[in-house]
Amino acid sequence: MTIKKGSIIGLSAALLAACLLPACNSGTARSGRDVEQSKPKTEQHLKHNMLKQDITATERLARRDARQHLADLTLRYNLSPKEADQYVKKLQKNHSHLLSIVPVGSYSGKSAIKSSGFKPSPAEEKELGTYMRFAKKSLQRGKKYESPSFPENDPRYFIMAQPDESKRRGIIGVFSTSILKSVENHQRKNLRLIPYPKEGRYNVESAHPDTMRDITVKTGHDNENASHFYENEVVVTFNQPLNGADLRRIEKDLGCKPAQMIRNTYIFHSDHKNTKELSAYFKQKWHPLYVEPHYLYLTNEADDDYGIGLDDTRDVTEVPNDALFSDYQWNLPITNTNQGWKLSTGASDVIVAVVDTGVDLDHPDLQGRLLPGYNVVSPNDKPMDDVGHGTHVAGIIAANVNNREGIAGMTWSTKILPVKALDSSGSGTTYSVAQGIIWAVDQGAKVINLSLGNYAEAQFLHDAIKYAFDHDAVVIAATGNDNTERPGYPAAYPEVLSVSATDSNLKRASFSNFGDYIDVMAPGESIASTYPGNQYAALSGTSMASPHVAALAALIRSVNPDLKNTEVMDIIRKNVKDLGTAGRDKYFGYGQINVYAALQAAGNNRSPIQLWPQNVEHKLNGLLERQPAK
Repeated sequence: MTIKKGSIIGLSAALLAACLLPACNSGTARSGRDVEQSKPKTEQHLKHNMLKQDITATERLARRDARQHLADLTLRYNLSPKEADQYVKKLQKNHSHLLSIVPVGSYSGKSAIKSSGFKPSPAEEKELGTYMRFAKKSLQRGKKYESPSFPENDPRYFIMAQPDESKRRGIIGVFSTSILKSVENHQRKNLRLIPYPKEGRYNVESAHPDTMRDITVKTGHDNENASHFYENEVVVTFNQPLNGADLRRIEKDLGCKPAQMIRNTYIFHSDHKNTKELSAYFKQKWHPLYVEPHYLYLTNEADDDYGIGLDDTRDVTEVPNDALFSDYQWNLPITNTNQGWKLSTGASDVIVAVVDTGVDLDHPDLQGRLLPGYNVVSPNDKPMDDVGHGTHVAGIIAANVNNREGIAGMTWSTKILPVKALDSSGSGTTYSVAQGIIWAVDQGAKVINLSLGNYAEAQFLHDAIKYAFDHDAVVIAATGNDNTERPGYPAAYPEVLSVSATDSNLKRASFSNFGDYIDVMAPGESIASTYPGNQYAALSGTSMASPHVAALAALIRSVNPDLKNTEVMDIIRKNVKDLGTAGRDKYFGYGQINVYAALQAAGNNRSPIQLWPQNVEHKLNGLLERQPAK
């Protein structure tokens, strides 16, 4: 599992890169037990099939989006030539995949507008010319046209033609398919079809999380026993912050640079000692509270109106007009989200922190929904997404609704707080993730989504999650994509609501982790959402399931702001569609979320009471009485 995107946090969770593995589909419905018993080669086959499914679905999304833009352009060309050209140039600036616009018919006096990045090879020019002739002939007959992607061996382009209402003229568009390669590379990491690379300024090792014995990760199936860490770093938490003299002594002993620190927790890096040697040094000479490796986390991707005082006065409809909703967003009707909108569409004062790879701050379908965030990786920069994972997660929660653009998010008014804790490789350290969580809590986030994870417990990260829990935040995390019962962290911490993935047939997704710590399920297979470059992609993984639950938590807190975080979590667990064995089981937890039922329960529970289920009460061990961290 990849965890593939302040104040307190523990080092062992350092690998918290937001790369939770996407769901993969075998093509046939299978029970949780069937998936569990799959052999390694079968698992790899299923993941490769899932990858192909996501790429195919993303190409359909890209083409549907392209058709919409061309249809809009035919209307815009009723403007003056100058106004039309300005509109096209603006459109190209915000949509880099729109490479060329060619007017046809009555528009023939206007010249084609090409992107400066559109430079096909001679061979591609030849194919381009062929498809362009087909497109023009179709427009002459008043017909639409759509080419295959080309060149065949390395698809980079496709052509579309759209006639206007008069059928006497039209527009041809040339579009890039670069998003398909981006999704492929992204999902290979998300689904762990490739081992985690040694890249950047750190060496990365893999180890069995129980024994810390070095192992080699070769396939996705092996990942259930792998936790990655920086081999020349440790996270050390002392009883109290060190003074300057102590720090200078440590730096001299280890020959290391000044440490990173949050409160009384430090990250020490040495070019001359490995993790085992560093750990021994601190235990023998300094007797800290704990020492742990600096782990990496990878991305893991009703008819009655009850009148519950919403702050959103727009008309609510169960079928929004967003262009991609009806054909691609199966995930909202299956969770009764559309029906739930009659009870709440979300409040603008509820903040959901997305601790991930950042968010595309310029995406048109997220405009007005993003708060100024924080870049843990590079504090002087904005939290701009350079991977795609965080943008996809944010769109599931909060893409604008009823704007005739792209997809519909689950909330209409809720604000997203982007926190970039994972770098351009889709991974991040426990330190950066912990720092991001603490910062988000200090900014007022009441819901935190963590679509990332690993199999090693990190006390530093756990401290940060406790800090969020103690400050009444609902923390939600994806479980991972290795089809293993091994607990994934941070999802397995008792303060976290853990989420695994289902497919469109309400079966457990073949890649989805399982176990007694699973709380609920949510859709995670080929989920359509926002993607950098003002585009849309279909991705699979428990990373995509988790934000469904984060959005539900935000809706519940909109309906009843007085509920405590434990009560919000309990409402989500108790109001589900039961799947698998009756009651809670290790394959489906309590069941798949039911947005309408949960909102109805939240609205009826205006006088908060403790609702924590008895069968998980032992997990908390007094955490509900814990005082906020100082």
